[in-house]
Amino acid sequence: MNSSAAMETEDKVMMDHDAMISAHCRAIDVSGIRRVFELGAKLSDPINLSIGQPDFPVPDEIKEATIEAIRADRNGYTLTQGAPELLSAASAHLAEDVGWETPSDDLGLLVASGTSGALLLAFSALVNPGDEVILPDPFFVVYPAIGRITGAKLVYCDIYPDFRMTAERVEPLITERTKILVVNSPGNPSGVVLTNAELRELAELCERKGVILVSDEIYDAFTYSESRENGKCPSPARFTRQMILIRGMGKTYGCTGWRMAYAAGPKVIMQQMQKLQQYTFVCAPSMAQVGLAAAFGLDVSGHVDAYQRKRDMVVEAFEGVTDLVFPGGAFYAFPEIPSSLGLTPGQFAERAIERNVLTIPGNAFSAKDTHLRISYAVPDEKLRAGLDVLRDLFINPG
Repeated sequence: MNSSAAMETEDKVMMDHDAMISAHCRAIDVSGIRRVFELGAKLSDPINLSIGQPDFPVPDEIKEATIEAIRADRNGYTLTQGAPELLSAASAHLAEDVGWETPSDDLGLLVASGTSGALLLAFSALVNPGDEVILPDPFFVVYPAIGRITGAKLVYCDIYPDFRMTAERVEPLITERTKILVVNSPGNPSGVVLTNAELRELAELCERKGVILVSDEIYDAFTYSESRENGKCPSPARFTRQMILIRGMGKTYGCTGWRMAYAAGPKVIMQQMQKLQQYTFVCAPSMAQVGLAAAFGLDVSGHVDAYQRKRDMVVEAFEGVTDLVFPGGAFYAFPEIPSSLGLTPGQFAERAIERNVLTIPGNAFSAKDTHLRISYAVPDEKLRAGLDVLRDLFINPG
């Protein structure tokens, strides 16, 4: 090898790959949830109250329909906007639930690869660098990450202590650069469900200010009896069509790994999201789309009722030992770690890990470090054992 060739090889070996990482990627922290998972991997059969994933199996009807789709060779690309069967089923559901006829002259509908995929498409279609996006604090961990990926300026709406994102709290944050307001109800990490009245005020505020409301309703099926209105999950879509409605199917039907969601909203925006999907995700998993087309007709109330009973177990366990805002939906609770314990939420979570229980410190979801998120999407016996440990830690932090 001649000297110039040797120098060229050496240059390649010495290349600084770290310096090549993009600024928007550097702006994203590794999720605090991952650290808990890494610690949990060292435990034998832990009581896992950290993961936001239903513990019930996919209904047999959906399994069989998906298997049949595979056997029928429905394994290639679907249309970018989604398989006709699922689009038709989702459209009928939205017409019945929120009164939206999709597609129509003003509304479009798109099947996406999970609610996170739908959110990324929505942000990518709407946000120019420097545009402001208002997020709740506490928040689902994906929101700020997607904001940074798309160059948004993140503006946080402090919704402590009751975790209600109201128009009164949001309005002072809106500027001429505000493009999107994200609302999440039922909420992660708090489980709080906003009322139709609160959501109507947010919808009217966004219309007045020219802001697109993005409503993440992934937990719409997990709206418990005291939070339902006319038997349904409250939604701003009943009061405005100038918004993007995002709902998922993975949580509702126990198939989170299938990555399935749908988004509906102004046709012009949906067309741009469809264009972006064509060059990124291409389409959501084809056989799962076909299999889930029949899902809307299934009765999942038994699972929802079971989770409401689990929620009641959580509320009872923390009564008298800490403050807990009542979770009216989803499958999370967000108890406060009292300063009198002398422990940060992270330290509290580490004490719980020492006793084989996994939870997530609240600063994974917030600029504040005062709470702890637990997921009660686990079998009753596991939940009861985990709650016993946590209650004891509140009383005897050691």
